[in-house]
Amino acid sequence: MSTNVKKTFVVDGRLISASDHETILQALLENDVDVPHICYHPALGPIQTCDTCMVDVGGNIVRACATPVEDGMEVRTKSVAARFARKEAMDRILKNHDLYCTVCDNNNGNCTVHNTTMAMDIDHQSYPFRKKPYEEDLSNPFYRYDPNQCILCGRCVEACQNLQVSEVLSIAWDREIPRVIWDNDVPINESSCVSCGHCVTVCPCNALMEKNMIGKAGFLTGIEPEPLQTMIDLTKAVEPGYRAIFSISEMESAMRKSRIQRTKTVCTYCGVGCSFDVWTKDREILKVEPQMEAPTNQISTCIKGKFGWDFVNSPDRLTKPLIRRGDAFYEASWDEALDLVAKRLTEIRLKHGDDAVAFISSSKCTNEENYLIQKLARAVMHTNNVDNCSRYCQSPATEGLRRTVGYGGDTGSVHDLAMADLVIIVGANPAESHPVLSTRLRRAKKKYGQKHIVIDLRRNGMAEKADMFVRPEPGTDLVLLSAVTKYIIDQGWQDQSFIDGHVDGYAEFVNSLAMYSLAYAERTTGVPQSTIKQLASMIHEAKSVCICWAMGVTQHLGGSETSTAICNLLLVTGNMARPGTGAYPLRGHNNVQGAGDMGCNPVYLPGYERVDDPLVRAKYEQAWGVELPTTKGLDNHEMVEAIHDGKLRAMLLQGEEMALVDSNSHYVRDAFTKLDFFVVMDVFFSKTAEFADVVLPASPSLEKEGTFTNTERRIQRLYQVLEPLGESKPDWIILQELARRLGADWNYQHPREILEEMASLAELMKGVTYERLEGYRSLQWPVAEDGTDSPLLYTDGFPFPNGRARLVPAKWIEPTEFAPEYDLHLNNGRMLEHFHEGNLTYRVAGIKEKIPTTYLEVSPELAKERGIETGALVRLTSPFGQLKLPVVVTDRVQGYQMYLPMNTSNDEEAINILTSSESDVTTHTPAYKELRVRMEVLRERGKSPLTPYNYRLGHPNPQPGVQVEKKWARAGYVPVEQARHRPERG
Repeated sequence: MSTNVKKTFVVDGRLISASDHETILQALLENDVDVPHICYHPALGPIQTCDTCMVDVGGNIVRACATPVEDGMEVRTKSVAARFARKEAMDRILKNHDLYCTVCDNNNGNCTVHNTTMAMDIDHQSYPFRKKPYEEDLSNPFYRYDPNQCILCGRCVEACQNLQVSEVLSIAWDREIPRVIWDNDVPINESSCVSCGHCVTVCPCNALMEKNMIGKAGFLTGIEPEPLQTMIDLTKAVEPGYRAIFSISEMESAMRKSRIQRTKTVCTYCGVGCSFDVWTKDREILKVEPQMEAPTNQISTCIKGKFGWDFVNSPDRLTKPLIRRGDAFYEASWDEALDLVAKRLTEIRLKHGDDAVAFISSSKCTNEENYLIQKLARAVMHTNNVDNCSRYCQSPATEGLRRTVGYGGDTGSVHDLAMADLVIIVGANPAESHPVLSTRLRRAKKKYGQKHIVIDLRRNGMAEKADMFVRPEPGTDLVLLSAVTKYIIDQGWQDQSFIDGHVDGYAEFVNSLAMYSLAYAERTTGVPQSTIKQLASMIHEAKSVCICWAMGVTQHLGGSETSTAICNLLLVTGNMARPGTGAYPLRGHNNVQGAGDMGCNPVYLPGYERVDDPLVRAKYEQAWGVELPTTKGLDNHEMVEAIHDGKLRAMLLQGEEMALVDSNSHYVRDAFTKLDFFVVMDVFFSKTAEFADVVLPASPSLEKEGTFTNTERRIQRLYQVLEPLGESKPDWIILQELARRLGADWNYQHPREILEEMASLAELMKGVTYERLEGYRSLQWPVAEDGTDSPLLYTDGFPFPNGRARLVPAKWIEPTEFAPEYDLHLNNGRMLEHFHEGNLTYRVAGIKEKIPTTYLEVSPELAKERGIETGALVRLTSPFGQLKLPVVVTDRVQGYQMYLPMNTSNDEEAINILTSSESDVTTHTPAYKELRVRMEVLRERGKSPLTPYNYRLGHPNPQPGVQVEKKWARAGYVPVEQARHRPERG
């Protein structure tokens, strides 16, 4: 990591300064000194395989990418020896790469091999291209590997081993002709490859390429393979030299710009908030290309972000408004549909009162759209009955943060997580739920020795290599954390200086821990006292600690209390308000944070300003020119109860699948049938839409502009990639047209105006503007009026009147009790490949090929007891419903614990058919994780629900990296600086 220490050195007679620990190449690039380089990538560091960056340092030819700058060093890039070494290196690369740029789909200005060959002004290569004895691997549904084009630079290996850390790819240097292999040399689609796309993104040529690009990117690239190869061979046979060929290929590449658009967007899947460029030709999505400028992910993606966009062009898309007549839906015009919605909402409001109508916003919609729906509720319909899906997952975490430190958001950034000495992950599965964030943790562990503690019922992806994995009894995390905190205090390990200077309530808090002795904790949680002591010791010994948590904590009766206990532990140990520390509730959907920030909450206006504060209301009333409701509205959970009670008569739901994702699904669906009027806005005809009176076709994120806010409180712009399909419209346009029909004088011309209005009112976001979010720039709230943002919170105090944090005693609430017949605990969560109920990702053919259905994980012990094997079929019954599920036997779960991914839209497999209406006592977040069932075996064995293409069946091949030393040790290898056009063997 660079520091502020500066060194100076001379390059070709020019004095240059460099930061401490920088290499020559890094310093040259920062100072715009052009030196060829192919294997080096700023996200990966030096790999040392290509040798194209050779420079002369005091008469020695060295690799600029791997040589640290020293004070007073003299570097010559143009010496004869350096130029010869670079030419020799490039000749060896071209021996491995068939240069046919004009008819290559990768000839789009970003091919490193092409650009470097041109920059070095190479007209002929010294060694002829040598075809390799390997076939293309086309097995993966998303990308292909062509060994004949592979230059063995190792970028893909380094990205897989040490950035993504899936540890799948390596180079088989021991072969006569080396090649990149997956696992221990199996087809890509049968390996442990998670299809994250890192390898494709960093490939410097066309060896690894998105299948959507092949035959579509260029003007001459759609030719069948045989005539295409004939053209390539003929061209190379008669070529006058590369200069002429490059002139033609550059012209053809420039022509492509007229029909291939590259548009920056923000991923619509999880809360990490990855951003990248989307390449499109008409409505075809050719590729997703992440950029180093992306503030959260840089070049990283996951399977969904890189390859999960085919749903945008699905024939299932809603493209016209639908109106129910009896038991059927009929297409209608927008005027007819919106007139009907306005008429019925007005009638119901006049007959039953303002609070007979409710609104639910969407975490998949933009900040601007969420701002408008809460404004529609409050300023037009005069009700605070508005909520969003954070009620299902993250409201307890927000509550715990607000109680203790003030703001309901991550206290730092992914950068802080990566630099922490110790990261504790409680009830979260970032490897599958927040994949790119998990890569930063895995890299920090593998490369820099970061320590990990995972506390979970299930041995998830992060637990496999954790320094400590703790399996408490279900719902007992608060007891475990409180016992750890008590032990730390009993040992005198608390950060008393931090507490005295920054924290209130210490004495009362210490007293509240009296019951959490080691013995009590062991009895309650099942975790041995020695393990609790070890956990506490690791926290004490760490210089900086971060805690991540998610639905395994929040979706309990005491979710808010356990979240509070997490914050208490961090405060007691002084792990707050400094780099590499803090609290990180991992937001599940891409804009869960933003939906809450924009005021989609029955208690809060935008920026978390309370609706019952007269001064706050007065500010908004003046801005909006209306009188606002004064009483708290209904949250999601209360809305369902109010429907059953006959108090809530109409609902407008925006982009949420409540019929599948809300708990106790039968109860929720029964509520929908009791509504007098129900409006659903969505991209597809969802299960929820089946209960609607009017369905309005909305547009997904690629068809609109706006902003999203990720789990780090980071606000980012997305730009419109495609025109809305058919007659679908962005949600902000639909909401505005409805508001006008309801009597509002809204006239927003662009989402920019909506954001500007919000920022003028919400104190947390005073300095947020589209200009400050241009391109890949971002802001993390709070944002001051001058644009200064807050990547790390609380460095200048906590947002309470006295500027001090608060230790708040957390109450232990025991989990829901079930009758003895329900003898099995059923846990649930996400899987990597799919998004929530699957309305989007099951419409991506390649993802569905890999994971066509969900499945029940059963422990080997339980399987043996019940006489079942992988492929068995079982029926699970809870007090609320039944499911029929295929079984996978795995040691990820143990004993009477089972795990069912939530990612399905099939009623026979959907977890929330089984869950109850119990909820967190403070926030009403459903207690999804408190579920017991009984099992009936319908079939003892059968075909496994895991396809052969499931990465979980693969066998990763961990390596320290590319292992370039093995290349150098190959028989016949001649270093480029010693070569005199003597080709190395093999």
